[in-house]
Amino acid sequence: MNNYTLFLGCTIPVRAQNYEMSAREVAKKLGIEFMDLPEFSCCGFPVKSSDAESSLVIAARNLAIAAKNDKHICTLCNACTSVLSEANKQLTENKDLRDKVNKELKKINLEFTPGVTIKHFSRMLYEDIGIDAIKEHVRKDLNMLRMSIHYGCHYLRPSELYDEFDDCEHPVSVDRLLAVTGAAVIDYKNKLDCCGGAILGVEEDIALSMAKEKLDNITKNNVDALVTICPFCSIMYEDNQRKIESKFNVKYHLPVLYYPQILGLALGIEPKPLGFRLNKIKAKQMLEKVEVNR
Repeated sequence: MNNYTLFLGCTIPVRAQNYEMSAREVAKKLGIEFMDLPEFSCCGFPVKSSDAESSLVIAARNLAIAAKNDKHICTLCNACTSVLSEANKQLTENKDLRDKVNKELKKINLEFTPGVTIKHFSRMLYEDIGIDAIKEHVRKDLNMLRMSIHYGCHYLRPSELYDEFDDCEHPVSVDRLLAVTGAAVIDYKNKLDCCGGAILGVEEDIALSMAKEKLDNITKNNVDALVTICPFCSIMYEDNQRKIESKFNVKYHLPVLYYPQILGLALGIEPKPLGFRLNKIKAKQMLEKVEVNR
């Protein structure tokens, strides 16, 4: 549990610093120690659709760096989790492919060796810490809050990459992690649908329409916030929320929070170190319900 290195990827350091801040604060409260490896780079996801071979080498480089430092990888981004896990599985099971990739890695004095584990932060909390242990650390019951969850496409799919630790058609892991805070978890229509982020760069209108449908279904239930575990999903629901409101003449003002921000509140951490001031849509009313200083 204590030999993870935190893999931030590209989006989080630039557009989701509150995710990193809250994850680190929660980790400290729960006795998790992260090592940082500055040599990490992009996971390879952005080029996968156009150059799968280069994407694989990029992912393998990161895995080789973790192995060199005798560390497993904890990710915060669903896409990073997927790409690194898929590369790890392919290279572990296919020696010919591994030899081919290692020929490239040798040029920078690295080598992929099987054995590195990749876990999303939420999965690590769920499996390595456990619901009961987290519950023991809860200091503030958030039973006054109603929240909905967006899992995102790559957290559990394809299921064979993640040892089927949760049911990708009927997931419960993040629901249980959120429920441990005391908050009511509110389901909604099309809960497992894509946020639209995967096609934002090529079909913006369709992407925004997909996000709008989700926001429509979520806000019908008068929830206090939408909880996410993926930075790019949050970009669709938070960063693009005002654009959706303007384009479709609707109004949501729905706070979009990262799960560690909510868990952090329940653990007794103040909003500032959890990065609430960095949220684009302020959770002022929600924090007033919780009765904490903003």
